[in-house]
Amino acid sequence: MTRESQLPDPVRVTVDDTDVATYMLAPERETPAGDVVFCHGTPWSARVWAEAARHVSGGHRVFLWDLPGYGQSAKDPAVPVDLASQMSRFARLLARWRLHRPHVVAHDIGGAVALGAHLLHGSEYAGLFLWDAVTLDPWGSPFFRLVSGHSDVFEALPPALHAALVREYIAGAARHQLPAGWIDALSRPWLGAAGQPAFYRQIAALRPGHTRPVADRLAQVRCPVAIGWGEDDPWIPAGQAGRLRDRLPGEPPVITLDGVGHLAPVEAPSRVIRALSDWLARAEV
Repeated sequence: MTRESQLPDPVRVTVDDTDVATYMLAPERETPAGDVVFCHGTPWSARVWAEAARHVSGGHRVFLWDLPGYGQSAKDPAVPVDLASQMSRFARLLARWRLHRPHVVAHDIGGAVALGAHLLHGSEYAGLFLWDAVTLDPWGSPFFRLVSGHSDVFEALPPALHAALVREYIAGAARHQLPAGWIDALSRPWLGAAGQPAFYRQIAALRPGHTRPVADRLAQVRCPVAIGWGEDDPWIPAGQAGRLRDRLPGEPPVITLDGVGHLAPVEAPSRVIRALSDWLARAEV
């Protein structure tokens, strides 16, 4: 894979007694324009934002993290991986980084996490860009809902069958075939003795009940918001972008990417980067 799709080695920090893999990209400018934080969704890791993060780091300090239970962060069965826990952790991580009103870019359940940290835990942002965000009911693919109700059965699958299932699930997020290198990279954290049960554990922990308090408070968002969506998202229909816009203050702009599925940062990185660059440029005027 290219350098642009890689992240530096993680800086490991402890948040709520949990080992968290974080990543920091220093700006090329002597005086950065501000701070940008990227949040990933499920079943991904910070790596999906690598190419966009490297581009944005040309003028900004950039911070990423693997949510506990994902990527290179802890996969200890004792660590809660529900959305309520991730929301509070994100707020604490921002405080640990000592970031003052960063711009936040969030995908999938990362959208719920970022909104929850803001609306339920007092984190303040300069702006929020939501991509194919998990917030409004219904959310989750049919496979996601099936696994959620039978996680113990799926955890017992033979490793080879589990690996094939994970690869197919990840490939199914995209509108067109993902490169094999990306499927390998995104599947790898979910394989092996720790990865296999962690994959089903995080699905079982994700409940719409944890997004409803956020959805009920969307009118209270205190920063400018933009919305991006894959027009052919097979997991969360693009129509949710308009519903989300209508619940947020200020009539936020909506960008839909034709021919793109649920994983826009990987499927169409140049178009996502262009949208992020325009968004940050407007914020700096």
